[in-house]
Amino acid sequence: MKNKVIIITGAAMGLGFAAAEELASKGAKLVLVDYNEDALKEAFEKLDSDNNGLDAISIKADVSNEEQVKNYVNKAVEKYGRIDGFYNNAGIEGRQAPLTEYDVDIFKKVIDINLMGVYYGMRYVIPVMQKQKYGRIVNVASVGGIRGVLNQTPYVASKHAVSGMTKNAAIEYGKDGILTNAIAPGAILTPMVAEAFKQVNPDDPKAAEAEYAQRNPTRALGDPKDVGKLVSFLISDENGYVNGQTIAIDGGESNLYGNS
Repeated sequence: MKNKVIIITGAAMGLGFAAAEELASKGAKLVLVDYNEDALKEAFEKLDSDNNGLDAISIKADVSNEEQVKNYVNKAVEKYGRIDGFYNNAGIEGRQAPLTEYDVDIFKKVIDINLMGVYYGMRYVIPVMQKQKYGRIVNVASVGGIRGVLNQTPYVASKHAVSGMTKNAAIEYGKDGILTNAIAPGAILTPMVAEAFKQVNPDDPKAAEAEYAQRNPTRALGDPKDVGKLVSFLISDENGYVNGQTIAIDGGESNLYGNS
């Protein structure tokens, strides 16, 4: 990964920050994107400290805003002259409610960020990669992109759409040396997942975590660092032929559905 230029959206925390840590440790040049300016600054400083200096820039952006997406792509090219990898990670869960009771405004926000944000990113990154005849894209779907999740209709709809867009990008741009894949994390213990457990059991979210973990073949929740390692492989030259796949990283739990 040394000197590879990688854009990471949602880089300030969770799965974005975990990948940033992994990629920074391997010498990548990073373009860190997040809408939370304070958290982004804190993440940048930690990465810089942990790596004895960091070749990176940070850009505040709302991925659901097309002009802001265009801006972070342009700034990456202005700074480094190319984009080798794109970890298209930024997303939100929304709220938990039955389909017919779901708040329509929140529904639209989930779609704008999780679906349109991923689309805008590919729309402006892919032409840069086409000129290079090289690129690696990793979109973030979810196990919610390969199965249903109770009370999370817009999240599931958006993540299924991400998986579908990944397949299309793979078959349309593979000829240009661009490999596009998606990952489907399960219950990886990030701040977003911790917030979901608070919604499930506001009085004792840790109990909700423990109960959920018992359903997993590993009897544990996932570590963001494991996701970072998978992203690092898919976005590197070590990946020469994996294309158009949605890869579950969930301890094997998705294999249980319908059988438990």
